[in-house]
Amino acid sequence: MPIEDQLPMTESAFYILLSLLTPRHGYGIIQHVETITAHRIVLGAGTVYGTLKKFQKAQLIDLVDQTTDRKVYQVTETGRQLLLAERNRLNELITNAEVLDHGTQTD
Repeated sequence: MPIEDQLPMTESAFYILLSLLTPRHGYGIIQHVETITAHRIVLGAGTVYGTLKKFQKAQLIDLVDQTTDRKVYQVTETGRQLLLAERNRLNELITNAEVLDHGTQTD
């Protein structure tokens, strides 16, 4: 599936994928997202594990380690490209919204 077809990302999906720039297990993802969002986003286990399954199927993440009670995932190059595409999309939103600071809009 082309990256463009996966945009826009939900905020939770973006943060889950962003968390996997460093190898992490599910609970580690939950903790990391809470930390980097100053507890604004608290992910549930169902959200995390459902998203991980979807990401793995789309080859956005790889399983990099597994024990009897933990699976550790990391973003793939395709996943990294998706993060960059979403960042670019968000930057465009910000740039276009800066008209609010200036009070004018150019056509």
